[in-house]
Amino acid sequence: MVNIIMHGCNGRMGQVISDIVAKDENAQIVAGIDIVDNKENGYPVFTDIEACDVEADVVIDFSNAKAVDALLAYCEKKNLPVVLCSTGLSEEQIFAVNDLSKKVAVLRSGNMSLGINTLMKVLKSVSAQLAEAGFDVEIVEKHHNQKLDAPSGTALMLADAVNEQVNCEYEYRYDRSTVREKRPKKEIGISAVRGGTIVGDHDVIFAGNDEVIEFKHRAYSRNIFANGAIAAAKFLKGKAAGMYDMSDVLD
Repeated sequence: MVNIIMHGCNGRMGQVISDIVAKDENAQIVAGIDIVDNKENGYPVFTDIEACDVEADVVIDFSNAKAVDALLAYCEKKNLPVVLCSTGLSEEQIFAVNDLSKKVAVLRSGNMSLGINTLMKVLKSVSAQLAEAGFDVEIVEKHHNQKLDAPSGTALMLADAVNEQVNCEYEYRYDRSTVREKRPKKEIGISAVRGGTIVGDHDVIFAGNDEVIEFKHRAYSRNIFANGAIAAAKFLKGKAAGMYDMSDVLD
């Protein structure tokens, strides 16, 4: 049994995870953290993370970048492993996450789904060959109109998976409207679309001469992210300090 503190428990993902864990015989949420406490969660909810005095094995975080600083300080103080799913972190916060991983187990991922993490493996196997053949790389991501950060953490993960195979030769271009020039070869274009209730669409496009190869992933519900986060929490229980990702869970 893994005992979980749900950070961001009353957000969309926090509620999905709460519903799934309630039916899981091998996991339970023992406390929640959220600045809003207006739901019957079935577990105590703290609006101030410092007030949470409930013992747990791991924290699952699905909040936002503004709440991450206090979370990292809390996990260090309590020596508590964390599954960190919030995206849009600053360089300073990423540095702090890496520093925390020297003291407790941290699993950080911009996307928790099995499909996306499998897609990353596929990209790593084909990117070098396609880059050598002169294919241009473009990534288009689409999300709901409530998402705050752009591009998505998943889009950046996919871009990194491609770029690592060519020794990080490519620069990332988020906006072409400010520069009037032909597309450079050593570039990965990343475009963000926001609208409606799109859960998460990601297209990785390799465009060559007279042919195009596309890798697509479509998320039809938030359950895929919730299930991945719960699997990550079970994996992280009892793990030594260090930085982990979803590839460790899958392996």
